[in-house]
Amino acid sequence: MGSSDPVKHVVVLMMENHSFDQLLGCMHQVYRKLEGIDENNLRSNPDYPPGKDPITQAVTDLMAISLDPHHEYVNVMRQIGDNCSGFISDFVQCYSQCEDIRKLIMSYYKLGSLPVLHELAKNFMVCDHWFSSLPGPTWPNRFFVHTGTSKGHIKMPSGMYMQNEYFYDQNTIYDELDKEHITWSIYHHGMPHTLLLARLWDKPDHFHRMDNFFKDAADPEDKFPQYVFIEPSYGGTDENDQHPPTDMRKGEYLIAQVYNALRQNEALWNSTLFLLLYDEHGGFYDHISPPKATPPDRYTSEFSFDQYGVRVPAILISPWVGKGFNSNVYDHTSLLKCLIGKWNLRGDTLGERVKSADTFTPELGKLTGPRTDTPPPFDTSVFTTLEHVVPKATNEHQNALMTFAHFLEQKMSHVEELAAVGYRSLKSLGGPLDQLAVAKDRFLLFLHHGQAGRLD
Repeated sequence: MGSSDPVKHVVVLMMENHSFDQLLGCMHQVYRKLEGIDENNLRSNPDYPPGKDPITQAVTDLMAISLDPHHEYVNVMRQIGDNCSGFISDFVQCYSQCEDIRKLIMSYYKLGSLPVLHELAKNFMVCDHWFSSLPGPTWPNRFFVHTGTSKGHIKMPSGMYMQNEYFYDQNTIYDELDKEHITWSIYHHGMPHTLLLARLWDKPDHFHRMDNFFKDAADPEDKFPQYVFIEPSYGGTDENDQHPPTDMRKGEYLIAQVYNALRQNEALWNSTLFLLLYDEHGGFYDHISPPKATPPDRYTSEFSFDQYGVRVPAILISPWVGKGFNSNVYDHTSLLKCLIGKWNLRGDTLGERVKSADTFTPELGKLTGPRTDTPPPFDTSVFTTLEHVVPKATNEHQNALMTFAHFLEQKMSHVEELAAVGYRSLKSLGGPLDQLAVAKDRFLLFLHHGQAGRLD
């Protein structure tokens, strides 16, 4: 893309923990050559222990699964080990008392049952070979979308956050945007995962609560940031990241809200690419074995980083892309490759994976004008009465964010009254909602105080 590039704004929303087959495999009913689910030839996984009848793919109408399937490195390697035949085996070995719900690991959503996601998939460009960046959990996969590497880490930190053990000071796409004076913002729901990146600690002015996204999207197009990354709520009464056991409809609501905000501002809509992504598969079945990948850097002590993770949903949404699907192999670094070419950024600072990544940029140059047949804004009234289900426990992603939030508070003792610190420490002994609320408070306080350079 060059000076005539019609896309002036890139908006990215990354959701949580679902595979391509589970959410978008149904698109095979629309495009027969798309790598999805053939309802006349369903796939299966051997049950566990061996000797039982195999578990075959089946439609689900559940908007939430009560358990969080495991998806650490050891689990993912077991799941994909022999032509993606180990998903059921891994689940039963992790949840031996929950065999009755093991079929949900192989389940998929019928076309139309996720009305927002499926409407966008039918009207824009589905990438049916977009893989998570590594066979592992949330944190390392999310780091790849911002930095092109997880600095050698493939596991979630457990226990108290240790700065020396998990110190993410690698170069980021945001550093490169700043060098070229490209405007950018991160919109969040109070607990942004991106704040784990050390190079963003002195950039609090770029972090904004989600309410501001809707206000900014209503402003004149030239005032809207050129690059936007949106983080869903990872926990609490407003959780909408679609991470099990969260209600899928909460995430549908968020996706619709983002689309509506862009779609209702004609000038902004006609100059924007909205990329909807999922960080990793969350332990749910996908039938395509992840291909080989280029290691990003020298950090390979925990894993060689020469293989992608499981395939995930990805949709390019813009009046500048046609309907259909794209089967090129992408991963989260393909976004970085697109941004580097778009704004003439330095590509050599983000690692070898980014250098070798394929890019979806050609899809943005095929039309001579913006489409006029894109779907109108969604009616979101159906989502406003959803009840919140109080979680009985926190998941690994939430636990890791809470321990990092405690680390942040320890570094703010010079600006926080001891009484306030003590109150939050006491409240954190409560249930999951109290613990998550305290973590959000700590994140927001850090951003408010702008602790530039004080975490050394």
